[in-house]
Amino acid sequence: QVQLVESGGGLVQAGGSLRLSCAASGRTFSNYAMGWFRQAPGKGREFVGTIAWSGATDYGDSLKGRFTISRDNAKNTVYLQMNSLKPEDTAVYYCAAGLTFSSAPSTYDYWGQGTQVTVSS
Repeated sequence: QVQLVESGGGLVQAGGSLRLSCAASGRTFSNYAMGWFRQAPGKGREFVGTIAWSGATDYGDSLKGRFTISRDNAKNTVYLQMNSLKPEDTAVYYCAAGLTFSSAPSTYDYWGQGTQVTVSS
């Protein structure tokens, strides 16, 4: 089992920045790809980005250049740095752990409880 706890969400004005953290416990963190997803009210879960154990990253097409994922295997933590935030970035953000470097939610086995990000205009 892997337990994931997100933090760092909150209310920010458009154009601002936030950094989300996801702390993992349980099985060997470094073995897992760590993904970030988000879900806005009334919408499906959207792929934000993912980072492999090697540090390789992939991002949703609409988010490239504004969002950056990093990980600290020594701290069992993955980060999502979000810059130039827009009102349409408002959503609950989830981190997830899986053994496949993938953009598909179904490939992730463990999920955090989510953290709310609200961007005001």
